[in-house]
Parts: sequence; C-alpha cells; structure tokens
Amino acid sequence: MGKSEKTSLGRSLVKHHNHMIQESKDKGKYYKNLQKKVLESVTEVSDIDAIIEQAEEAERLYTINHSSSTPLSINLDTNSSSSVIAAEEWREQQKIEEALHASSLQVPRRPPWTPEMSVEELDANEKQAFLNWRRMLVSLEENEKLVLTPFEKNLDIWRQLWRVLERSDLIVMVVDARDPLFYRCPDLEAYAQEIDEHKKIMLLVNKADLLPTDVREKWAEYFRLNNILFVFWSTIAATATLEGKVLKEQWRQPDNLQKTDDPDIMIYGRDELLSRLQFEAQEIVKVRNSRAASVSSQSWTGEYQRDQAVVGFVGYPNVGKSSTINALVGQKRTGVTSTPGKTKHFQTLIISDELMLCDCPGLVFPSFSSSSYSGGG
Repeated sequence: MGKSEKTSLGRSLVKHHNHMIQESKDKGKYYKNLQKKVLESVTEVSDIDAIIEQAEEAERLYTINHSSSTPLSINLDTNSSSSVIAAEEWREQQKIEEALHASSLQVPRRPPWTPEMSVEELDANEKQAFLNWRRMLVSLEENEKLVLTPFEKNLDIWRQLWRVLERSDLIVMVVDARDPLFYRCPDLEAYAQEIDEHKKIMLLVNKADLLPTDVREKWAEYFRLNNILFVFWSTIAATATLEGKVLKEQWRQPDNLQKTDDPDIMIYGRDELLSRLQFEAQEIVKVRNSRAASVSSQSWTGEYQRDQAVVGFVGYPNVGKSSTINALVGQKRTGVTSTPGKTKHFQTLIISDELMLCDCPGLVFPSFSSSSYSGGG
C-alpha cells in the first residue's frame, strides 16, 4: 500500500467513525472495566475499509475483555426446539403488538385549512402537523416488538400527495402483482374517505402478466371478499401493443395473457382501462353533483359542480405508476427511471373533456415489518 493510499484510508476512518468509536480506541481500559460493547450500525459507514477496521477494533476489544474469562459454550444449533419455540413466541408477540398499534400507523394528514389562510400560516400548520406525525412514529419505534419499514420523511413529497387526494375523484393505487398487499396502504383509503366520503380507491394490479390465470382468480376472490375495487393490468403488455411490438416468449408463461371474458381476472388493455377509469370516476362525480344540487348551502357549489372526472395515481416508487400513465396518454409525458422518486411534483394530464389524470410522486408508506426478527422470512 502506497503512502497516498494510507493517507486516504486514515482520512476515511476519521470521517466515518463517530465519537463513541474514537473514544473506544483511546480509552480501551475504560470499556474493559465497564464491560461495555460499543456498536455502530454498518449502514452508517460507507467506506469498506472503515467497516473492516471497525470489525478488527471490535475483535481486539473483545479479546482484551475476555482474555482471562472461561470460554462460553455457544449452541449453534438454530433448529433446536427451544430456539424454534422462542422465535415463534416472539413472532406471536409481534403480531399482537402490531394489531394493538395498527390504528397509529397512518399517513400524515393535512391540517384543516381555508382559502383565507396566509401562506405563512398554512406552511406553519403543515409543518407542525407533520412533526406531530413523526413523533408518533418515533414512539412506535421505541417499542422493541415493533419494527417499522423505512418511509418517506420529506414533507414536500407528502404535500404532493395531499393535493392529489384533494383534487381526485378516483384514486388509483398502483401495486405490484407479485405482492399486492405489501404495496397497498389501507390507511390511504381511510384518509381519502375523510377528505370526501364520495372518493374511492382502486387497486391497479400492475405486472399481472407475471401471474398465471389461477393465481389471478385467487387474488380476485380475495379482493371481492374484502370489498376492494381492483383491476389487473400490465404496463409492458399495453406499451408493446401501443408500439406495435411483440413481447418475448420468455417474459411470461404461455397462459398468463390468455384472453378471458371474466372482467375480474382479465388483464385490461389501454382502451379498456381508460374506459373503466372514466366510468368509475364519473359515477363519483354524478353522485357528488346530485347531492350538491339537493343542498342549498353555497359550500356545495363551485368546485363540486363539475363534469370532468379526475383520476389520481399514487403508489410506491418503481411499481410502474409513471409508465402506466405514459401508456394511457399514448406518449411519454412523465419521467420513467429505475431511480425512485423521478416524479417530483404532481402532474395533471388532460385525456378528454370528461377525464383528467393526476400523477403523484412515488411514496414509501410507513408499515410494520417483522423481517428483522424472523430471519428475513
């Protein structure tokens, strides 16, 4: 290793080791007496040399602290009955805790506002509401039996969601067909109803061409039993049809795109999906306008009395949301990339006088996960 490389390594260690690690190097005797083990998440270290150095330091401290101790007998049989029972009990306790706190796992709500509010007042209220939401999730994370997945922490991204929800009649939640429930956010459905009882959520099960017909049938049965509005869809298939291309045979099983007359398990094409979206959204508009006409209050006039239906698209990054909109519009109107969060602000795209699409930036919603304790299973 050359002199310049040594210098670079030294700088990397100084940069990535926090105060506690540095202190452990200088005061090894102190940690020996207290029998403390200093830990630092590997995710906080980006340099591989720093990680190796950290591991070597941990081993050195362990050797010093246990040089005169009797070696411990470690049972490496992870399949022993006691280990299995303990893991099962832990998972059961997790399920109980998650059920108890399920109502606390929410998306942030936009605080009440009026057009008369100043920009400064509105901004302050939204920041305070968002801060309260973050504090609530922090309190959940303090429970050792609850594990939260990473989630969006940027207020400006959530603001885009608020505006899409307020503006839309039908909210389309794009999910991955390989695990639809993972990408579904039930609380988002509840929030939409809080804004306006007439709003509806539809699951757009993308990449459905990867599912055999019998699997789609089982998912359709589940969605119906749980009163979930859904549609099977394939962005790749729709885009290929739009561009006149033939899909490669190895992309899917032979029967995955087999034609069917059953509207519940069929994979919608572009025109079919546009018609379905317009129908569902216009039904909502009709009901709202009908109620508005029967109410004498001025609060039910204006925005509510409109004929154009608005369909908002929301979902996790990389589930095919922007690609879906591009396929529906017929040309590339929204950015598509493998990098999450390509769409930075919500966009409105007019399809016709009766239908407008609204695209929200990709969002990672908060959820519980037991994977950290169940070995990834």
